[in-house]
Amino acid sequence: MFNSSNPLVHSLTPPLKLSSNLFFISVPKPSNLCTRALKPATANFSLSYSLESPSNQLSLAHSLQSETLEILEWASVCKQLSALAFTAMGFSAAQEAHIPVGRSQEESQKLLDQTTAAVDAITMAGSPPSDFSAIENVSDIVSYAVSGKLLSINELCAMRRTLNAAKGLFEKLKGLALSADCTDRYLPLLEILDDCDFLVELEKTIGLCIDCKLSIIVDTASEDLEIIRSERKSNMENLDSLLKEVSTQIFKAGGIDSPLVTKRRARMCVGVRATHKHLLPGCIVLDVSSSGATYFVEPKEAVELNNMEVRLSNAERAEEIGILSFLTSEIAKSETPIMYLLDKVLEVDLAFARAAYALRMNGVCPIFSSKDCQDLDSGGASLATTVDIEGLQHPLLLEPSLKNLSDVLESSSRNHLSSDDVNGLKMITGSLSGRASDFPVPIDIKIGCGTRVVVISGPNTGGKTASMKALGLASLMSKAGMYLPAKNHPKLPWFDLVLADIGDHQSLEQNLSTFSGHISRICNILEVASKESLVLIDEIGSGTDPSEGVALSASILLYLKGRVNLAVVTTHYADLNRLKEKDNQFENAAMEFCLETLQPTYRILWGSTGDSNALSIAKLIGFNQRIIERAQKWVERLMPEKQQERKGLLYRSLIEERGRLEAQAKLAASLHSDIMDLYREIQDEAEDLDKRKRALMAKETLQVQKEVKTAKSQMESVLNEFDNQLKTAGADQLNLLIRKSEAAIASVIKAHCPDDDLLVSETSTASYTPQPGEQVHLKRLGDKLATVVETPGDDGTVLVQYGKIKVRLKKNDIRAVPSIEKNRMTNSAPRLKQQASQSRTGETESGEVTYGPVIQTSKNTVDLRGMRVEEASDLLDLVISARQSQSVLFVIHGMGTGVVKERALEILKNHPRVAKYEQESPMNYGCTVAYIK
Repeated sequence: MFNSSNPLVHSLTPPLKLSSNLFFISVPKPSNLCTRALKPATANFSLSYSLESPSNQLSLAHSLQSETLEILEWASVCKQLSALAFTAMGFSAAQEAHIPVGRSQEESQKLLDQTTAAVDAITMAGSPPSDFSAIENVSDIVSYAVSGKLLSINELCAMRRTLNAAKGLFEKLKGLALSADCTDRYLPLLEILDDCDFLVELEKTIGLCIDCKLSIIVDTASEDLEIIRSERKSNMENLDSLLKEVSTQIFKAGGIDSPLVTKRRARMCVGVRATHKHLLPGCIVLDVSSSGATYFVEPKEAVELNNMEVRLSNAERAEEIGILSFLTSEIAKSETPIMYLLDKVLEVDLAFARAAYALRMNGVCPIFSSKDCQDLDSGGASLATTVDIEGLQHPLLLEPSLKNLSDVLESSSRNHLSSDDVNGLKMITGSLSGRASDFPVPIDIKIGCGTRVVVISGPNTGGKTASMKALGLASLMSKAGMYLPAKNHPKLPWFDLVLADIGDHQSLEQNLSTFSGHISRICNILEVASKESLVLIDEIGSGTDPSEGVALSASILLYLKGRVNLAVVTTHYADLNRLKEKDNQFENAAMEFCLETLQPTYRILWGSTGDSNALSIAKLIGFNQRIIERAQKWVERLMPEKQQERKGLLYRSLIEERGRLEAQAKLAASLHSDIMDLYREIQDEAEDLDKRKRALMAKETLQVQKEVKTAKSQMESVLNEFDNQLKTAGADQLNLLIRKSEAAIASVIKAHCPDDDLLVSETSTASYTPQPGEQVHLKRLGDKLATVVETPGDDGTVLVQYGKIKVRLKKNDIRAVPSIEKNRMTNSAPRLKQQASQSRTGETESGEVTYGPVIQTSKNTVDLRGMRVEEASDLLDLVISARQSQSVLFVIHGMGTGVVKERALEILKNHPRVAKYEQESPMNYGCTVAYIK
């Protein structure tokens, strides 16, 4: 509660004199984005440059970096990001390209981790936290408070809303972390706000003093204010009552058309005709109407009450100013934590903006390759690339697909974003597939480990410059913690500087020709580039004599290879492609050009060299045919005889060969995918065999125990009956009684013992030698039947075939088929042989349609065991109706009482979709095979 006795009410502390260093920090920390006055974007990208360098060199590095950002159109990428910011601070920072960029690989990785956490938060919640909508840029309000300016009620309410929303944002992020499976997932975002002071007491104090809904200071803001307003209310009631009574008397006396009580010159008064002024003797005239017919007078009885109103009104205003002064001073004293909180909120906002941008363009998180280039794959093999980006698309060329979102958010207020705009982000997360796949054409950038210079050749308009710019932007985006519009897991090094020489640097003001401007900029780049820099040079050595241009370009590239992390240059000089033959630190690449359509494909062919195809492009544009023909003759004159033709034929043959290899690679990938699907299906069933085996063993054990118990009970009944009959039987009946009991016991034993033909003793198993072509049981595959291919070898293993799979097993892993099964299999052999023949040929002798190999899997099997007849009937009918045409269905009904089996056979016999069915066989006991039409 505010206390008017506080000296801060009437005497604020002197305004603080802020140093300009607080506004323009020469090297700001990446975690402290100054929201009051942000640095230019160039400073953010040159922070990693050594401060020990000479001042002129540091200034040159800043200048080159600034020009590179302009060349690569980094500001345009930031403007795309600004449309996805959720606060006015974030919108303004991104619009002016003032976004955080890591000064080291660790800081850039931290920004990427924040983006990943924000992506997870949006994906989990469906939208970003709604608290962003209430956060305002109150940095100016803090500056006003520090300078001594009295803050208004609206400004104080804005401060309260921002503090409350910032705290709500932190609580929302903590709630997401607690509800997630892995609490560390949102740790990068929580760490941003973890050490912030949310100034809860200041927010409560403002709330106790001001009603922000009505924008008024409440009576309870101070004791004096409450007393003053109470006295003023009572005085006004008395004054109003008095004036109404006087005005009524004047009206009755004819001094006015209707009673009139009003205010003139800040004092309450009544209206009276000028001719009836005598009705109020001793009154004070405060005002006269424009016609002069009406006087506004203050009766002498109201003078003291009006004086009291003025005094109380002034006292109330003074007390309100004192309260506002107190709150203003509290905000001024909290300048540091408030500004720090705004900086951190801006970091969180930009992290969510980067996440929304990543979701909108279906981006993927880049991976920074290690400096020593010792990355290993899961198998321990060395990964031979330092840059490996698949399907990279130029982010600015994706702008048309992002346009619809930009239109939605562009209309929002730049000072405040409404909750409707924040909720509109659901459109972002629901449009993951909105990115066009055909335009821009994705490119693959694969640069081997140890490569320092890449020379790209190819035709004009082929995409060399655009590809180089895409690589530069990808490097900047990864440094700034942004996802890349690419596929899989893009990998690239962290570059401290990205330096580019692209375009015409001719300057009449500086007396620079095209060539001199080009060389001057390359000279500056060579001066500031470091071992961790990326250098991009377009048309190196152009604009002068070709022979001298080639010599100078080769010398520059040889100089660059030992002084930068990576240099990428484009050229039309064929001689530069030969540098790779002498030095493995060079790599060649070419832009593909289709000679049939005379159109570029915009694909990069790594390890290749390309022609300029100038004449083909000129012809495509519509150049005069006679000029083209004459130029062609000059080319043939300048080049050795038939060399150009041979080169073209060789190029076309290589392109055709590459096309064939790509087709074969796609076919191999398709076959590999099919094989892996089959392998996974077999593996899943094999893993399920152990469970089924244990379940069957448990079931058999229970069955055996049950039969033993039953046999024991039956034999005890026979013995009890024998004892009872023995007591009453005579001597001549004793032998008959014994034979009868023995016969009963023998029948019980026979009923509960398997046939001898079905048993294979351990001795016979040990001495058993399977013969080729013989059927055997595979113990580890649930006693499935397989065929012996070869006789056992010296190592005691047997080669068997199960379906299409051949495997070598130990002899003790198989067992012989009992004689009864052999007889059944012998009887069914002709039918099985005919069925196998049909599967191979595709049709029967009568021309009937066949159903392929009859192989049981989990997908074509329905298990009715353990069900009631009604349940089994409904399930079987449903499965038959859902099966595809000309397919096979395995119906497992078991042995049991036979009720389910009889019902299943009846359904198969009468169902219109069942062409035929085969009852159980030695291959499938308790299972019927149905063939679906």
